[in-house]
Amino acid sequence: MPSAAGHGAIVMKARPRFLPREALQSLFEALAAGGYRCVGPQVRDGAIVYADLSDASALPVGFGARQAPGEYRLEERGDQRCFAWANGPQALKPLLFRPQEPLWQARRGADGRIQFESAAAPRERRAVISVRACDLAALALHDKHFLHKERDPWYAARRADLLLIAVDCSHPADTCFCVSTGDGPAVEGETDLALTELDRGFLVRAYTAEGAALRDALPLREATPEELDEAEAQIAQARQSQTRRMPDRNLRDALFANLDHPRWAEVAERCLSCGNCVAVCPTCFCHTERDLGALDGTASTHLRRWDSCFSAEHSYLHGRLLRPDTRTRYRQWLTHKLGGWHDQYGRSGCVGCGRCITWCPVGIDLTEEAAAVCAPSGEGPVP
Repeated sequence: MPSAAGHGAIVMKARPRFLPREALQSLFEALAAGGYRCVGPQVRDGAIVYADLSDASALPVGFGARQAPGEYRLEERGDQRCFAWANGPQALKPLLFRPQEPLWQARRGADGRIQFESAAAPRERRAVISVRACDLAALALHDKHFLHKERDPWYAARRADLLLIAVDCSHPADTCFCVSTGDGPAVEGETDLALTELDRGFLVRAYTAEGAALRDALPLREATPEELDEAEAQIAQARQSQTRRMPDRNLRDALFANLDHPRWAEVAERCLSCGNCVAVCPTCFCHTERDLGALDGTASTHLRRWDSCFSAEHSYLHGRLLRPDTRTRYRQWLTHKLGGWHDQYGRSGCVGCGRCITWCPVGIDLTEEAAAVCAPSGEGPVP
């Protein structure tokens, strides 16, 4: 059976070993030798984003990120850490479920007959560096949908070619709340290789056969007890630093019992229906399909594009909009994400990454909205 990381059988996690900071380039060399195209974090346009990466020097060394509702700013830390920041606007979603891709094409032949051709996803071995625990949780949800419920061939091909190198999140943002959803900040599986960044280097641990082979290609030494203690203290501090939280219970029944709650109208007065929240969300996967015809009428390409429950046409059915205003669209997003997903996938669709809070232009905080709607009658929002 494939592992959670999409490769060979999961192996027993060995005692973490230590990679000196000056030897980090050896990881990139091992990936190149294995035939992987490397994707990792880089500073672009004022944010830390995923892009092609071939050298450790291109990592965001010495950078941090200050995040708040509706606010994201890079800051120079003045140290040599590469991963001392919380998530940027991207997750794994754009790498596996593309914003736009062709599914099939229709062509008219010389004899006038129309032929249909499926568009195969290009195969390429890719390794992604600096995946966080919340995004691994989101990936597990996408696997449930695209591999087990629907068996999407385009997603499946990219997933099979993906190698994951995760990093424990040592510096959560003010908008993070993964502790309350049970999805971080420490990586505990669902990856091939995992790193814990310390001042002098990295603790390295493997979870799959592919991860173990990569680990064994690195110049590692045994980790000292002091380094192991430092890593544990760092994760404990990351947990304690999170001040936001999602109410610690299944919100399905409370949300669906409050579809007429006045809070939906209140948040709609602020919401721009811009769709930023669903674009940066690592679990949202709503889409629409369109046909793009050639100007000469000889061919047509059927495309799949990301869509959003905040767009009007997303609820268009038989000549009418089922959700005609921002109030009903925001309600649909929150009740489905935090409620309906329990029926479909056995858990909430929120992994606590906080991106929707950071990248909302007006700073709407879904933890506040969920607490307000789900608060017992006569009480204020759950603290």
